[in-house]
Amino acid sequence: MSEPSTERRNRTNLRSAPAGAQHIVVIPASINAVSVLGPADEHLTLVESTLGVALHVRGNRITVTGPARDVAKAERAFDEMIQIVRTGQGLARETVERVLGMVVEEIAEKPADILSHNILTNRGRSIRPKTINQKRYVEAIDQHTVTFGIGPAGTGKTYLAVAKAVQALTSRTVNRIVLTRPAVESGENLGFLPGTLTEKIDPYMRPLYDALHDMLDPDLIPRLLASGTIEIAPLAYMRGRTLSGAFVILDEAQNTTPEQMKMFLTRLGFGSKIVVTGDISQTDLPSGKQSGLKVVEGILTGIDDISFNRLTSHDVVRHELVGHIVAAYDAHDETIENTKSTRERK
Repeated sequence: MSEPSTERRNRTNLRSAPAGAQHIVVIPASINAVSVLGPADEHLTLVESTLGVALHVRGNRITVTGPARDVAKAERAFDEMIQIVRTGQGLARETVERVLGMVVEEIAEKPADILSHNILTNRGRSIRPKTINQKRYVEAIDQHTVTFGIGPAGTGKTYLAVAKAVQALTSRTVNRIVLTRPAVESGENLGFLPGTLTEKIDPYMRPLYDALHDMLDPDLIPRLLASGTIEIAPLAYMRGRTLSGAFVILDEAQNTTPEQMKMFLTRLGFGSKIVVTGDISQTDLPSGKQSGLKVVEGILTGIDDISFNRLTSHDVVRHELVGHIVAAYDAHDETIENTKSTRERK
């Protein structure tokens, strides 16, 4: 019969424990220790490999040994993990990785508060921010009338904005949701797609439909669309309107021109919120056309009740490889810009 994984780890770690400080973390008796340790001690292994400490477990006591700074970080990480378990939220590997990432960055905010910040719950699934920048973005939406969320693919810009819109609708803060995107082709021409204009536009709106289906009863969505409580339309349909009592989201805003951006922002009516999302590194506008999202911050910075929030590759919540891909492209683009600047100076 093989010995338990914790006992095997303890003997190994005692032999290889780095010299330095030591601290004992006590898992409260009211908490199942396995929920903190992880299946087959998976969470312990993550803490050790990320923070460079050695862990020894006996019962509900975890002895942390290593350099004083790293031991302090491990202590904080375990405290945050225990706090998350106390909220009733499951402690998955991804959650532990995010806790450790925040601890390593030494952010002032408590990771447990960030990862337990509930926006919406539907069919037993809770929607929460997963990074500090996502939480700041969500808070900015609460605190401002117009909020910009700018960042690469997979950072939750649109998804969190739709979650806040649904939350506002269900709490009766607004009486309708308006979701819009510019219908700009990415390598495919609208005119050659089959069907009516509505059918041609539908693929552009699909990410918004997908987000709604995660947050509302699927049977309810057609009724809300039919009644106009939720409206999904191309940006061109916004011209000439005043949107009052609405939560309005402009998605893929990097594909607006400065004129379109101005047109959209001036649709704001009383009792409404506007969220603008986009990725300025993925503009699909024709060559020579300037992106409205690229210039708007320079125009509106300093105006009260408007917030600009930037998300980065560290905020990607898709497959971890997506974050590496985004970071690699950012580095590539920066190299090209530096080379271009050097040539221009010469």
